[in-house]
Amino acid sequence: MAGQQERFNGDTRLLHQRAVRIPLPDMDAERVFHENMMTIAAAKERKADLLADPDVPLLTAYEAELDHAAESFERRLRQIAGDDYEEVAMAYSRGERDDRIAEIVAYFVEGVWRIQQRTTVTDMVYTPLLVRYPDCFTVNIRFASGHTTPKSIHYESPEHASEGLADEYVETYYEESQYSQRQAADYVREAAAMIREEFPDPDETPLEERNYGGIVSAEGRRGSVFSTVVERVDPDPDRFLEPATEPTLVEAGPEARRTERALGLDDEIVY
Repeated sequence: MAGQQERFNGDTRLLHQRAVRIPLPDMDAERVFHENMMTIAAAKERKADLLADPDVPLLTAYEAELDHAAESFERRLRQIAGDDYEEVAMAYSRGERDDRIAEIVAYFVEGVWRIQQRTTVTDMVYTPLLVRYPDCFTVNIRFASGHTTPKSIHYESPEHASEGLADEYVETYYEESQYSQRQAADYVREAAAMIREEFPDPDETPLEERNYGGIVSAEGRRGSVFSTVVERVDPDPDRFLEPATEPTLVEAGPEARRTERALGLDDEIVY
């Protein structure tokens, strides 16, 4: 998407209180969903390894995770609309298409564009929500103003410190920063394990034990301070009355409102 001449630039209507609902009609779809979730868990584990390595700049770990999120959405875009998904999205933007597929593609493209800006923009929290139901799952892309939540853990990047320190404090600051990064690495590894537990292998787990699951996360940054949180989400079993037959845009749902309140973001969400 880097070479895209036209792009969505802050079209908040595309993400406003919306999610994408994607069916899980058979075991092949179940396996693909599980593989994608395991890729997310592996990306968390990679981030933890980078955070724990004192020779790797913190921003490298942060960028690696956001790059993975963008790549994941781009894979989904190709599955839904093929390699020409960018033109589909722009046709929607120009008013030339208003069909279901174009609307979904536009939703994801807006999300990808915003994610790609996250490495250069501070005071914006990326807080995706993914919820699994018996015959489908939903992806809710959200961004919030600020850089943290009341439940987030924080870690420091000396490379991004804007204020100079007296010589006698520099070594202590770097040691404390490295400690905060190691603590964050431990937390992120636990988050990866949580994701693996929440979305078990369909070939090894009966449907009744895996038909509900959910994960919400929030990643933010202000200057040299980074923040992260990952939590389980309890799906609403009564959310959908009609079976899932094709990918479609749906209302954000009660889980979105509940997690916004729980993370202290209900007044800060930017759509």
